[in-house]
Amino acid sequence: MTQHNAIKLFEEKRVRTIWDDQQEKWYFSVVDVVEILTHQENHQGARNYWKVLKNRLAKEGNETVTNCNRLKLPAEDGKMRLTDVADQEQLFRLIQSIPSPKAEPFKLWMARVAAERLDQMQDPELSINQAMMDYKRLGYSDNWINQRLKSIEIRKELTDEWKRHGLQEGVQFATLTDIIYQTWADMTAREYKQFKGLKKENLRDNMTNKELVLNMLAELSTKEISESRNPETFCEHQQIARQGGEIARNARMELEEKTGKAVISPMNAKDGLLLNKKED
Repeated sequence: MTQHNAIKLFEEKRVRTIWDDQQEKWYFSVVDVVEILTHQENHQGARNYWKVLKNRLAKEGNETVTNCNRLKLPAEDGKMRLTDVADQEQLFRLIQSIPSPKAEPFKLWMARVAAERLDQMQDPELSINQAMMDYKRLGYSDNWINQRLKSIEIRKELTDEWKRHGLQEGVQFATLTDIIYQTWADMTAREYKQFKGLKKENLRDNMTNKELVLNMLAELSTKEISESRNPETFCEHQQIARQGGEIARNARMELEEKTGKAVISPMNAKDGLLLNKKED
């Protein structure tokens, strides 16, 4: 079963979702949905509400609760944690147990999300257009969006190369990614996020154009070297990740020397990156 995590927005509220390629359906985080429908101020309040509701429904023999899956979704601390999820049909039944004026709008939103994904499977270009629309709605510039979409393509090519060699998503991918960051930016992904004042936000969504370009160079170089070397051990993959990062590091050092300006910036989306006035 191949799954793809995604963040969807309902009235500017984040809903963690995961797409199952085999079953061709979305699974939605139950806690996120409960938070929206019950107007909870935070995840903890939503978790408490869901805990009480789940116990009540279980006692009533409600199949919606007993059939709920638990899948790994990104948590507030950035780690992947098991979370109660429900598909569209299950959520429709669950929503009936939660009195909320947002119930009907949310049902329509879920149906639209499901339809959009099926359309995108038939025409991948729709996925790119959707991503562009999402970034535009958040205020990113056209120039930045073009760079970001390209970075997504390059990142996927690299992870596909790692998968081809049997590497595991999660710890091994994260280790190699950290090596790439550490080599070209002198920081691990966690340190980089702290430098930018980020918590659960996506690091690449908070990079300037120059940072995105150099990170793309590092990941592209890593992929190209891996294809030519055909590494057999994880240790060899680590060495190649350093080599790919070194190429971007050399470019960074030369650019900083010629311009007298640091490439690594504490600027993030909230600080003005979205306005694209300080960084091109």
